[in-house]
Amino acid sequence: MGSHLCDRLLEQGCEVIALDNLSTGRLSHIEHLIAHPRFTLLRHDVTVALPELPLPLHEIYNLACPASPAYYLDRPVQTNLSSVLGMWRLLELARSTGARVLQASTSEAYGDPQEHPQREGYWGHVNPVGPRACYDEGKRCAEAMCVSYNSQCQVSVRIARIFNTYGPRLPAGDGRVVSNFISQALRGEPLTVFGEGTQTRSFCYVDDTVDGLMRLMASDEQGPVNIGNPGEFTVLALAQQVLDLTGSRSPLVHKALPVDDPVRRRPDIGLAERALGWRPRVDLRTGLQRTIAHLRKEVAAAPVDIKVPPEQLSRSPERRPEQPMRPELIFP
Repeated sequence: MGSHLCDRLLEQGCEVIALDNLSTGRLSHIEHLIAHPRFTLLRHDVTVALPELPLPLHEIYNLACPASPAYYLDRPVQTNLSSVLGMWRLLELARSTGARVLQASTSEAYGDPQEHPQREGYWGHVNPVGPRACYDEGKRCAEAMCVSYNSQCQVSVRIARIFNTYGPRLPAGDGRVVSNFISQALRGEPLTVFGEGTQTRSFCYVDDTVDGLMRLMASDEQGPVNIGNPGEFTVLALAQQVLDLTGSRSPLVHKALPVDDPVRRRPDIGLAERALGWRPRVDLRTGLQRTIAHLRKEVAAAPVDIKVPPEQLSRSPERRPEQPMRPELIFP
């Protein structure tokens, strides 16, 4: 998502400084920006003191935090730190520079919801000590920090609750259902379905998500605002679409449902429509076709290790946080 956002901002004439520790991102996603005169990339971990940045700063998009369960269940400490400590550092930067901050929050703020579809006024149903809490509660805390800095320090904040996003540059087999299904189908491997596959998700194409984020940043709406596609599909329906579009004959293999996995997920986007004039335009079939075209090249180029989230936290070895990283200028 970050690389697509950089593309759009540069198209609008902005100067873009990107900070990324590359723990989940790839340099290949921004290779085409290497020679761009208004783009700079610093390799840096947002949990570490921020490097000196050129002023003035006008807008800060905080997309830092692994979004795939396969990553955040494996590294819960670093996930918590990126959401909470990283958010604090960026809010302090905004306070000192007068920049506006947009926090990329998540539909996981609603947990396994008891309200459907999910509207922004719903407080959620989240397990605060479950295996997903490092991500869910980390993002909820980041939202609370944004609101606190706005009320106490008058920092201008925007909060977007992003639902499942997919599209080109989604890494093959990264643990999220769209990339896993497509990668497995292209390799002729069984598609891994957790539970019966009757749980539902809503999938928003990356161009639509980025458009929603940019509209929110430019608006007078603080949020939180749901940014997602209200189309609702079962996991089995998604699997069938992937098989149809890839021409794969891969069978389905069912595994135990992960702990606290949401049963239903669908955004109420009424606020986004009213306040931002935003509604997603790319339907699932079209988006999957574009994503498959991208992943077909990636899968053909190298073997894919499909990542799946562990079923229990105890089965995911605890790892120490990454060592603090010195800022490193990648390019220009």
